Amino acid sequence: MRALSGIQPTGRFHWGNYFGAIRQYIELQDRADESFYFIANLHALTTVRNAKQLRQNTLDAAIDLLALGLDPKKATLFVQSDVPEVSELCWLLMTITGMGLLERCHAYKDKKAKGLAADAGLFAYPALMAADILIYDSDVVPVGEDQNQHIEVARDLAGSFNHLFGETFVLPKAYILSDSAKVPGIDGGGKMSKSYGNTIDVFEPVKDAKKKIMRIATDSRPVEEPKDPETDCLFQLYSLFAAKEQRQAMAETYRKGGFGYGLVKKELADLAERYFAEPRERRAELEKKPDEVRDVLADGAVKARKKAAEVLLRAQTACGVK
Repeated sequence: MRALSGIQPTGRFHWGNYFGAIRQYIELQDRADESFYFIANLHALTTVRNAKQLRQNTLDAAIDLLALGLDPKKATLFVQSDVPEVSELCWLLMTITGMGLLERCHAYKDKKAKGLAADAGLFAYPALMAADILIYDSDVVPVGEDQNQHIEVARDLAGSFNHLFGETFVLPKAYILSDSAKVPGIDGGGKMSKSYGNTIDVFEPVKDAKKKIMRIATDSRPVEEPKDPETDCLFQLYSLFAAKEQRQAMAETYRKGGFGYGLVKKELADLAERYFAEPRERRAELEKKPDEVRDVLADGAVKARKKAAEVLLRAQTACGVK
């Protein structure tokens, strides 16, 4: 089984990125026969328009992934733009992609619905993502449930290409953990997202993270009143870090009542600090060795390009440009 996924360097990784995606990468590197993980800087160009910032974000993303447990001896880590074959495959796929399919994709549709300007890069984003997936003969792609549409697009395009030109691509499947976390934002509203400004970064200073935790939005029920843990975003965040017994005990506390949300926030802050303590130490060391991190990315790109060139040639030959 070959696993693949990518993550955009649009800013520092937050709890939603970790529990929704990065944690799956770490688990799969031990379970898959081969794993490819890339930093999607080409995708990030649809939102990041500062060259210096994008370069720094890309390096920070690599450092963060390595600190969180991605092992270059087990998984191939590289930068998307270091594999130019993916851009050529994207064009081959674009020639068989229906406009209607792209118009139905979430990112473009949501932006248009909000009356925001959408560029051609955002419109074609799913085709590039399909190329990212197909060019490595990926069997499984770890994603959050809200990103499953991208895998379906990749399967549709692979199926269309195979139908027109003969069997060329492996049809990938989404890999969604049964306990995959939907991480709520600290504003008590929707999911945690940089675009909503409701995040807690994995590696932000502990003091700053604690301040954000203490400001997490909660309802105004009196202390003595019982509360429903299933509908409370604070409890959902607590559950990300707590062991099963801790979750059960806290859920019982909620149902009994007689406590203030400050108690939960303090416990959450302590749990989160301990959970990320070792990765935080590893990151501090890696940050001192940026050239070693760049070497990891360069080695990963060599390996990724070897596979990408094989699949691209197969596609080129099938459709007649080679």
